[in-house]
Amino acid sequence: MGLRDHGPVVPALRYPEVVAAGRAAGLDLVGVCDARPFTDAQRVLEERRAAGLNGSMAFTYRNPARSSDPSQALPGARLLLVGACSYHRDPPPRPAGPTARVARYVWADDQARLLAGLGAMRDVLKAAGHRATALSDQNHLVDRAVAHRAGLGWYGKNANLLVPGSGSWFVLGAVVTDAGPDDLAELADPRPEPVADGCGTCRRCIDACPTGAIVAPGVVDARRCLSWTLQTTGSFPVEHRVAVGDRIYGCDECQDVCPPNRLEVRRAAPGGSGDDVPEGDPERAWVPLLDLLAASDEELLARHGRWYIPDRDPANLRRNALVVLANVADGRDPAVRRALAGALAHPAAIVRAHAVWSARRLGCDDLVDAVADDPDETVRIELDRPAVPLATTPRDP
Repeated sequence: MGLRDHGPVVPALRYPEVVAAGRAAGLDLVGVCDARPFTDAQRVLEERRAAGLNGSMAFTYRNPARSSDPSQALPGARLLLVGACSYHRDPPPRPAGPTARVARYVWADDQARLLAGLGAMRDVLKAAGHRATALSDQNHLVDRAVAHRAGLGWYGKNANLLVPGSGSWFVLGAVVTDAGPDDLAELADPRPEPVADGCGTCRRCIDACPTGAIVAPGVVDARRCLSWTLQTTGSFPVEHRVAVGDRIYGCDECQDVCPPNRLEVRRAAPGGSGDDVPEGDPERAWVPLLDLLAASDEELLARHGRWYIPDRDPANLRRNALVVLANVADGRDPAVRRALAGALAHPAAIVRAHAVWSARRLGCDDLVDAVADDPDETVRIELDRPAVPLATTPRDP
């Protein structure tokens, strides 16, 4: 008796079920692509690292061969299910007094929402017998390259991924799985056509960058990028102190001026739940500088521990606050003078050094006498540096 023909094998798992699980858990967009290595991304990372454009940034520059090959994260990887969550929300009113601005992506726990959505898709795949792992904002995978291959958007001149009709206000991640196209019913071609470039001749992001960090379309020099500089250690580059303006964590300038980000439809991700983007915490959008400088180290870590603070040392956060204070405060304000006096007496030399620059810029030179004999080289350098008065500050080139 011959073998009975049972017909084609039908996968037990439907792709729409996986997508539905991710969206129910908070994802606004889901895409899929194959898991072959991202050789172009690896080449770009290696070339820019060789040119020093990464500065002190490690992340995916640390090991481009690993971060561009999904099989390094999951041996036998066949597919990548890409998730995106919108984090656009309008800024709340600015509080009174000397205040610093925080980038939008930390106004709410959008990364947690993204990971929940990715985790939901991962769990569905694992329940069906497949191996899967969720990755986002780590040095294991080039998130933007994955989202680009999955057809979610195009690369903007500011190097962000731009979603048609919604812009770049998205956090990105992916589920790496050994499930293949033959394992997921109703799965379309996992090699979608790339999204066409939508920037055209526009160069607003390049022209608006406060430090000229976008050195070519799609190429950012981390050594000049304020978002990265605010997360580094050591003295804040003097040539960028004026340009940082009121920013204390992150910089949205190249996104704020981007036309797709300014569209009224930018909050509604196509087919997603953009209208359900949770409101941000007003206390996360603005930081009262005098409160920050008066807080203990323990209080600062409790308030801002979700930020990347280099070495988890609050002195680096105080350094940033003093630079911003010099750009936004009134040196005649007694509360500002008290904050400067306290910073000039701080045990960390990096804090005292930046207090010198801030005090001089605000016309409080008399306060600097307290550290006139400071033996630390970092402080001595600031004492020898000419002041940049607030009223006559040129725009940083």
